[in-house]
Amino acid sequence: MIMSFVFDTASADDCERVWDLICQLEKCRLPFEPFREMFVKQVKSTHYCCLVAREEADAPACAILNLRFENQLHHAARVAEILEFIVDEPHRGKGIGAALLEEAQRVAKEMGCVQLEVTSNRTRTEAHGFYESQGMVNSHVKLTLPFDEIDLEDIS
Repeated sequence: MIMSFVFDTASADDCERVWDLICQLEKCRLPFEPFREMFVKQVKSTHYCCLVAREEADAPACAILNLRFENQLHHAARVAEILEFIVDEPHRGKGIGAALLEEAQRVAKEMGCVQLEVTSNRTRTEAHGFYESQGMVNSHVKLTLPFDEIDLEDIS
């Protein structure tokens, strides 16, 4: 079922709702104050764009897609990367994810990007299927080296 949603760029007023959705995505309670500080900086930066979807103009966000724009030497061009992307559980299956991803593509092209990338945890197989169904190609491997263990409350 495809429904109509309002797309917007997040503002500082959206911080708590975006935090809540990202905690849902990560299945843990992230520390709010450092999150808020980063979020406020990101919404002011031209290197980021946090897209939100709402059921109506003044409603809280029911989905977010956070983009980073970066000049990459190995492309000799600007690339957009999806950093966080979540549709609130009660709103899934309504076409909002596909519509928000399409909006992200539009914004990335408008920002002069030659490509849209996403890194997704290997356990999120449903997300991988979604991205591939939207035309994205699994072409890379990402390796990480954590420096510090962060003690976060599990909310799964």
